[in-house]
Amino acid sequence: MAQSSRIGEPGRVRADARRNRERVLTAARAVFAEHGIDAPMATVARRAGVGVATLYRHFPTRDALVRGAYERQMRTCAHALTDALAEPDPWRGFKRLVETVCELQREERGFPAAFAAAFPDGTAGEAEAREQAERGLAALVRRAQAAGALRADFRPSDLAVILLAHCGLVTALPDDCAASRRLVAYLLQSLRADRADEPLPPPSSLSLSSLPLRRPGPQQP
Repeated sequence: MAQSSRIGEPGRVRADARRNRERVLTAARAVFAEHGIDAPMATVARRAGVGVATLYRHFPTRDALVRGAYERQMRTCAHALTDALAEPDPWRGFKRLVETVCELQREERGFPAAFAAAFPDGTAGEAEAREQAERGLAALVRRAQAAGALRADFRPSDLAVILLAHCGLVTALPDDCAASRRLVAYLLQSLRADRADEPLPPPSSLSLSSLPLRRPGPQQP
């Protein structure tokens, strides 16, 4: 009997580890939504009901925790861009991409900062994925403009401005889905080539990787 118990122990340990990991991720999303992605790691551990050492075993850095907490949303964004580029109608692809990212901003209040954050300990693969996404967005913009659907003076940096504007709304009115959808519709209509009666001012120097969406203040341990 003792031997049988020892044989089963590794499986129970792995199951406990998986449960702890999921509890940490659930707690992280809740804490980040309330306090921003710079919230203390100890706060996440307390919310999850685990020790700080357990949290760090699963996520040795804050950025690893942020990536883990919003992995599904990041994958959704990547798939949305791929689908947009494959869409025969460039405007429909562009429109759906903007709507998808804004939906994610609305669903998870901590996600906008995670989406914009430049992870200092990110891998070469992550940097390559970010560059590939920016190239894909630029290609999508060119296709929509060539089709005569997207105004000619739109620049990829303008998407960062749109996401900042929408982030402000969902931060102030987190439960008002109607306001979110209406703002996105207004913004998309303003980007149509047939609505470009007057030229825009020069574009911003913002990029998707430089959105200032982290809360101010020093990093917490």
